[in-house]
Amino acid sequence: MSPARVLCVGILVADVFVPPLERLPEAGELIATDDFLLQPGGCAANTAIALRTLGVEAAVCGRVGDDLLGSFVEQDLRSRGIDTSGVLRTDGYGTSKTVIMPVAGEDRRFVHTFGANAALTAGDIDPAAFAAAEVLCVGGYLVLPSLREDGLADKLRAARDHGTKVVLDVAVPAGAELSLDDAAAVLPFTDYFVPNEDEALALTGEREPVRQAERFIERGANCVAITLGDRGVYVRRGDWELHVDAPPMEVVEPSGAGDAFAAGLVVGILEGWELERSVRFAAVVGASACTALGCYAGVLTREQAEAFLAAHQGA
Repeated sequence: MSPARVLCVGILVADVFVPPLERLPEAGELIATDDFLLQPGGCAANTAIALRTLGVEAAVCGRVGDDLLGSFVEQDLRSRGIDTSGVLRTDGYGTSKTVIMPVAGEDRRFVHTFGANAALTAGDIDPAAFAAAEVLCVGGYLVLPSLREDGLADKLRAARDHGTKVVLDVAVPAGAELSLDDAAAVLPFTDYFVPNEDEALALTGEREPVRQAERFIERGANCVAITLGDRGVYVRRGDWELHVDAPPMEVVEPSGAGDAFAAGLVVGILEGWELERSVRFAAVVGASACTALGCYAGVLTREQAEAFLAAHQGA
């Protein structure tokens, strides 16, 4: 296996996807469907798998339980050519699991157990791994209870000192009261901050992406890309800004779009592309994740994404 160019740190899950339902069952009712889809998920796995689809060597750092599903997640990732040496087995916890139920005309329903993700700490991130990587992707920050701000900031600082680019995503716990102070220690060591609009609202209290990005940059983020679902993405770096519309693709199920966007952005970072080219490419990759059931079955290859961009240039 070639050395990983990207280290993906964060949530690892065994995902169970129910095929899209016309409606939810009534109390006591059984609805028969096609076969369920079982696959690794969570931001670390999703981003790494999307990177492999795009032809980039990737490694994962995260925690699973010492159980059957932990073995499944680790073995599946390894079978895809992903370095799993940073996947840690955790006594006393089960592997995290999520059941995802898409419903026609409605948003998805989720049933989730947090499991071993609760034990992930900044100390689990091997300095040798991010020193060897060109990009460090950290996802799930703020929802991982043991991934403390100061410890993560120290790791991001060390990565930057090694010349490693840092991409940071967050996840907002349901019902949590957050502010920019919760990310104040890590934003100055973040090259690319990639929240979605709901996460940006929770942190800034601002509803407009322009103002959200300004607030993050005021706190030290170098570049901010706020994903806006079917309205595309807004990007800000210094005084430069760009809004990219969502690419015209049929949406089957939107899970994993943000992680695929991050993977596409990383490709641009590795290639040294101009930011606009990177963002347009990332938007296509992110949208492609929505075209099939699961978080990454629909993700385009690099060649397919570049062909799509060329075909829709100026569209």
